[in-house]
Amino acid sequence: MFRCPSCGAFNRLPQPPPPGAPSCGRCHSALDVSGKPQEVDGEALARAVASSPVPVLLDLWAPWCGPCRAAAPILEELGRSQAGRLVVLKLNTDEHPAAASAMGVRGIPTFVVYAQGREVARRSGLMPRPEMERWVVEAQGSSAGTRM
Repeated sequence: MFRCPSCGAFNRLPQPPPPGAPSCGRCHSALDVSGKPQEVDGEALARAVASSPVPVLLDLWAPWCGPCRAAAPILEELGRSQAGRLVVLKLNTDEHPAAASAMGVRGIPTFVVYAQGREVARRSGLMPRPEMERWVVEAQGSSAGTRM
């Protein structure tokens, strides 16, 4: 499953995705199948979590935060390696403070895993990639019927 960065719709594609540039079934925009993290606001996040058929990993971050910047390549690698099986989203807490506040975020970076429309795990602080991968897999294992 791949999320359209233009309209937010989820699109089912075969694994691996076909060659060429697939397009979104809803808005017909080019569909990014790389697994690269996508920026969202609070509204887009809520829609994605509610409708995602695959787990969602959310990164709450800010541009001035050193650990947040250090986490960016880890999230990019994780998103690319799990493309189609995990959606990685990023919410800039400076640009969307109301969304972060509504979620009770007290420090950044904060990472949240959602599965089947609900939060299943939350953790603050920078993690090395192997630890983050383990944490995401364990979080999904704790939610009924969800696996990466």
